[in-house]
Amino acid sequence: MPLTIRLAELADINIIQDLIPPIWYATYAAILTPEQSEYMLDRMYAAPVLTEQFREGQVFLLIYEDARPVGFAAFECNYKGSTACKLHKIYLLPDMQGKGAGKLLLEDVATRAREAGQQHLLLNVNRFNKALGFYQSRGFSVIAEEDIDIGNGYFMNDYLMQKEL
Repeated sequence: MPLTIRLAELADINIIQDLIPPIWYATYAAILTPEQSEYMLDRMYAAPVLTEQFREGQVFLLIYEDARPVGFAAFECNYKGSTACKLHKIYLLPDMQGKGAGKLLLEDVATRAREAGQQHLLLNVNRFNKALGFYQSRGFSVIAEEDIDIGNGYFMNDYLMQKEL
């Protein structure tokens, strides 16, 4: 199962959108209501939203097992004018979790961030997401709790995590 990573382009938005439903529902079914999931998917993964994220400078990576896309990441260097890189998204298909793909994708982001002169890698993770342990095992530590109002009465109840680069 050779894994490869490549930079995504605007034309790859459909690949990202195809990956999201099986990943999202496997990740958040026990954490979010179906209504909140639908609301968030519309706000975060509609084609115009993803297009804007590309245009605003987020870098998207796709990871493949052979020729099959199995996950993606999105990050932004110099986040809010700082020397920190913000990992906005990192998701893998459920059948790829625990096989080293997440580690490889996260290491690729960290390498790109270091090469861009970033000092820290930041990410938000839902406080009840099972990925919390994965991030801690990769050198991230919790630096804050955030309850982010995303509208419609919904909140993202997250930890802000940081890793030194």
